[in-house]
Amino acid sequence: MKTDWSMDTKIIHESQFPDPHTGAISQSIIPAVAYAFPDAETAAAVVAGEEEGVYYGRYGNPTSRTLEKKIAALEGGEDALGVSSGMAAISIALLGFLKHGDHVLVTKDVYGGTYSFLTSLAPRFGIQFDFVDCTDLDSMIKAIKPNTKAVYIETPSNPRLTILDIGKISEVCKSYQLPVIVDNTFMSPCLQKPLELGADVVVHSATKYINGHGDVLAGFIVGKKDTIQFMRKKLMGDLGQNLNAWDAFLILRGMKTMALRVERHCSNAQKIAEYLESHPFIDKVFYPGLKSHPQHELAKEQMKGMGGIVSFEVKGGLIEGKKLINSLKLAMISFSLGDPETLVQHPASMTHASIPQEERMKFGITDGLIRVSVGLEDADDIISDFDQALTVLFPASEKIITK
Repeated sequence: MKTDWSMDTKIIHESQFPDPHTGAISQSIIPAVAYAFPDAETAAAVVAGEEEGVYYGRYGNPTSRTLEKKIAALEGGEDALGVSSGMAAISIALLGFLKHGDHVLVTKDVYGGTYSFLTSLAPRFGIQFDFVDCTDLDSMIKAIKPNTKAVYIETPSNPRLTILDIGKISEVCKSYQLPVIVDNTFMSPCLQKPLELGADVVVHSATKYINGHGDVLAGFIVGKKDTIQFMRKKLMGDLGQNLNAWDAFLILRGMKTMALRVERHCSNAQKIAEYLESHPFIDKVFYPGLKSHPQHELAKEQMKGMGGIVSFEVKGGLIEGKKLINSLKLAMISFSLGDPETLVQHPASMTHASIPQEERMKFGITDGLIRVSVGLEDADDIISDFDQALTVLFPASEKIITK
């Protein structure tokens, strides 16, 4: 039987089999907290990680374990850990390599939640950090300190969609024996596999494209088996950040359409980005699928698709940006992304509000920047919505609708 399945097939079939007792095709939901063992020796072996099994709900359950195996296979990792949110995945991944007195390098334009964790919580643990421009390898190398223990990047970045060369960054970091952690949320395993490019650990907010339906909070960490086992027992379990069985079931169900969803997100986003770039009242569009994107060629080499996020700057700035999103009829103002619906938000006052204005400007997150999570609706309908909103904002503008 063929086993080298394509990604589309793996998404549906990897690690999922009919129930051996009932023949049910849909994954069972097993919410049990406690599990019985045939003898004390088996219980001890499972707790020690010497045998496969589940022993207490805070460390996982059979439903989430099925999902973890699927995610690991899709990312090309030895194992995966499902946790309660994307921020749980980010914080556990960082704490898995950092302790009091350690230092971490972080890409400069990073998700607001990651920034908040580093600036608010990390210092309480005695962890040091520096934000650096990881598009410039020389700057990154110069920022490495004797106590640097990890490098954390996200690519494409949130919200400016900067593309980082995972392969080159990983090569440099290996020469310094530094693990590379990559936030792969914007891409999903369908479009990018950081581990194959040399990274050591991948994190996801599964709330986004992996689940894809806006009804689950979850995160994943993927890496080597011993790394994941340490994070499961000494971080997730001790901090109580486990993924519950019901949410794991919803993700397993939502994932079955992930390949189709992501393909549509990408094709719609390309059309919306091209429309916005052609509009006279849009100053700048950030989307790796556009030839104007500074890392367009790198994106084509590193990614199988350009993703469903488009960011842009409207002429005028803060007031005009807020007026624009308030004028939209189809797209909804929301913090999240990766849902079937088109969601729009103003990073400076929403997802990145925790970053002081002076710091935001260093990261390129201007007051007029708008981020769009392009949904699964008809692309022409999304374009028409933005066109009418721009006409409200700039009444004298000529409509530019690409059919």
